[in-house]
Amino acid sequence: MLALLAAMAMQFPAMVHAADDYLEPEKAFRFSARMIDKATAEVRYEIAPGYYMYREQFVFKARGAQLGKPAIPPGKVKFDETFAKNVESYRDSVAIRIPVEAFGPFTLEASAQGCADAGLCYSPMASSEQLDPADAPAGGAAATLAAPDSEMGRIEAALQSGKLLAILPLFLLLGLGLAFTPCVLPMMPILSSIIVGERATGSRSRGLALSASYSLGMAIVYTLLGVAAGLAGEGLAAALQNPWVLGAFALLMAALSLSMFGVYELQMPAAIQSKLVSASGKQRSGSHAGVFVMGALSALIVGPCVAAPLAGALVYISQTRDALTGAAALFAMAAGMSVPLLVMGASAGALLPRAGAWMEAIKRFFGILMLATALWIVSPVLAPKVQMLLWAALAIGYALSLVLPLAKLRRASWKSTTAAIVFAGLGLVQLAGVATGGNDPFAPLAQLGAGTAHATEFRRFKSVAELDAILAAAPGKTVMLDFYADWCVSCKEMEKFTFSDPRVQAEFAAMLLLQADVTANDEHDKAMLKRFGLFGPPGIIFFDPAGAEIASTRVIGYQDTAKFLRSLAATRGR
Repeated sequence: MLALLAAMAMQFPAMVHAADDYLEPEKAFRFSARMIDKATAEVRYEIAPGYYMYREQFVFKARGAQLGKPAIPPGKVKFDETFAKNVESYRDSVAIRIPVEAFGPFTLEASAQGCADAGLCYSPMASSEQLDPADAPAGGAAATLAAPDSEMGRIEAALQSGKLLAILPLFLLLGLGLAFTPCVLPMMPILSSIIVGERATGSRSRGLALSASYSLGMAIVYTLLGVAAGLAGEGLAAALQNPWVLGAFALLMAALSLSMFGVYELQMPAAIQSKLVSASGKQRSGSHAGVFVMGALSALIVGPCVAAPLAGALVYISQTRDALTGAAALFAMAAGMSVPLLVMGASAGALLPRAGAWMEAIKRFFGILMLATALWIVSPVLAPKVQMLLWAALAIGYALSLVLPLAKLRRASWKSTTAAIVFAGLGLVQLAGVATGGNDPFAPLAQLGAGTAHATEFRRFKSVAELDAILAAAPGKTVMLDFYADWCVSCKEMEKFTFSDPRVQAEFAAMLLLQADVTANDEHDKAMLKRFGLFGPPGIIFFDPAGAEIASTRVIGYQDTAKFLRSLAATRGR
């Protein structure tokens, strides 16, 4: 008996050691969960060395909340002997983000399964955590999923730092880059017409002062609109881009253009002028107050344009409620957009003629620019053929004004005749496009060519639930979700110049293309934008074949072909 007990005692340490070879599941797969923003929970598993977890075994439920589709990152694919098939697995750690709709505390329940390299497979492990959206840290960046080295990532990092010495120069430069986009270029003829409309001889200093007044009005309203959109949690772009607002502003531009044709004199009312004479001398047509108001109205054009800097500022304001820092960033960006306006105003006195018949021709030219601006503003709500007819009328009308003995011109010079032929030709091309079935003012005769551009075919849907159903079906290919609106100029630029490129079309052939049309800005559209932390189009989201968003690949604002091809390459990890 003593010998037997001694032998058993000698074997006991080995038996204990064998039992200790495998960790308890809670230690092998350490579970934690937290709210990273008010609408997103993050579940994390810290996986011990020598252990791994299966992607397909993750299951999440909630008591007291509704969960969206989890964003599970791609795992490593290998053949698993246990299941006799290829599976995706994770080592070291895995973080999963889950959209949450909750109005208070709730319980998040998770189920997961993993194995040890030594051969043991654990039973599914259940875990739970009490979460509260109110505990989410301010300024969580989950909504944008921007990489630190991407444009959005740099913008977010600067804003999150809270250092104005870093924020203001960055947004000033970003605004300067936006100054030459279609959103801001219409400001040039508006301001030019105001400066040219001076009845008396202009000067460099006065031109600069008028430009500063105009830019200040635009910057202040642009900043206020941005802060309001950020605090509201949804963009004001769609509210401003409806037929009534666009039509009213276009009519205003058209009415102001009439002063360039001598229909009336643009100046302050006589009663107000008489009160200002003693203080400022004879009142000029370009009053600072009037120019300031025009700049403020012009912000209605600039405001709806959503590019990466604006999107970053709006997301920051909506998440942190730090309106002061957000407003400072937006004002700096508006100041950057105003730099070309200030340069033009400062040089107006030296570059433009001061008197004579040529000045009348210049005034009519700027009047035409203002009419073109009015047409450009209202074009998002006009049918393409109507746009083509209006562009034709504008071009041909200006051509006639160059050669007919109007105003103080007694005869047309060879320069005027040449310009008239060019504009008349452009107008006739538009008419020819309408007559032959054309449907694009920028390519009126494209339908007559042998190789017409291939229109990108998107699968459209309306609601968040419909999108979740599409992604849950796991199409087996990368998914691109494009946010579009009829009033979004940059969206149409992307479709016309970027999506139509053969190289981009070749990339699209291997993808499922979805499109959310948020033109109506109804409740479904607002919910869709809110789901992804967007404030308006254009915006493009990419999902992997399993339906999870591919981090750090969002496209905000217009991208040309070369840049968009790089964005597409990033979805494949290249």
